[in-house]
Amino acid sequence: MKRIWLMVLRNILSVPYWYLKLMFYAANSSRISEEKKRILFKEIVSRANRGGNVTVLSRGVENIPKNESFMYFPNHQGLYDVLALLDGSPCFFSVVMKKELEHVPFLNLIFRIMGAHSIDREDVRQSMKVIQKVSQEVKEGKNFLIFAEGTRSKEPNVVGAFKGGSFKSATKAKCPIVPVCIRDAYKVFDTRSTEPVTVVVQYLKPLYYEEYSEMKTTEIAEVVERRIREAMER
Repeated sequence: MKRIWLMVLRNILSVPYWYLKLMFYAANSSRISEEKKRILFKEIVSRANRGGNVTVLSRGVENIPKNESFMYFPNHQGLYDVLALLDGSPCFFSVVMKKELEHVPFLNLIFRIMGAHSIDREDVRQSMKVIQKVSQEVKEGKNFLIFAEGTRSKEPNVVGAFKGGSFKSATKAKCPIVPVCIRDAYKVFDTRSTEPVTVVVQYLKPLYYEEYSEMKTTEIAEVVERRIREAMER
């Protein structure tokens, strides 16, 4: 967490301004366009990255669908993962997060602006309602991100098992599934180092509904996991 303090200290004069702006956007989210929200996130994350000695390299951006809503399915390394995608994604997106993150300062404002949904992994009924809600919002044109591993990997740059249930929203929405390989994001907030770090976010070729319509969600999970694992090894 040393790097968070470094980010704050090096941007100390602008932190109150950005925090107040986030509060304003969170309170008026329904009246602010997705593009304005994306630009705000990009500006804040870029400044934080410069202050914290973080560089994000976004590769394969051309693989992101341009004319239809989709869902990102990245591997999960830590708290910085979402910020890494906010830095480089050309499209606004929301996220399905675990309930425990609802009250994390700063992140909770970002999630409110994104229109994120929290999921209680211990409550099956609540989880199903979230899946239905996300599916409907994707059909209506909103993009989403889900961490199919369910929790961050315990080992650096090792991809954990993807859970089939995480893909139910995508199959119900019949939308493109975009695998995303995140490398070295754990070094940002989950180590004590403040040395310069480069995070690589690689957007892989999407799976379209025509490709996975006959597959079970567990089979889809295996395909996405394998593609990300192969990208990580490369």
